[in-house]
Amino acid sequence: MQQKAVIDRIIEDKAVLLVGDEQIQHIISSDTLPNNAKEGDWLTIEFDDTDDNIITKLTIDEESTEAIKERIAHKMNLLRQRGRK
Repeated sequence: MQQKAVIDRIIEDKAVLLVGDEQIQHIISSDTLPNNAKEGDWLTIEFDDTDDNIITKLTIDEESTEAIKERIAHKMNLLRQRGRK
């Protein structure tokens, strides 16, 4: 099964992922993250077909990550403009 997840935070050697629309929390070893993955990055996450708790593959979803960053930047600009009025 494949889903989207965001890296919520990385603390020491653990990474907290929020998976799916329900944002189910999964804590994994930060060593299992793709190279250059950081907090706020979106991932495509694949689970074992027989066990939804076993992650078989993690890849950075660069398109989703960039789209979210752009959306947040746009909202921040709107808030800044409102503050100037």
